[in-house]
Amino acid sequence: MANRNITLSLPEETLRTVKILAAKRDTSVSAMLGEALESLVREDSGYEQSRREFMRAGERGFDLGTNDRAIWTRDELHER
Repeated sequence: MANRNITLSLPEETLRTVKILAAKRDTSVSAMLGEALESLVREDSGYEQSRREFMRAGERGFDLGTNDRAIWTRDELHER
């Protein structure tokens, strides 16, 4: 996939600090931002996939080992 350029505005002090950090890591500001954004996308897509799987499991229900029959009464459940 081809890379595209974007314009980003940052406060001068933040940009200066980011440039120093990039130099310490022997990389570029662009590479650091790209990696950070890719990480956010992976994190978000993993969350969404997990959420969808959880919702599907809830719709299917769970096997409680009762063969789809309640083996208790309402009164038993609400005894105090």
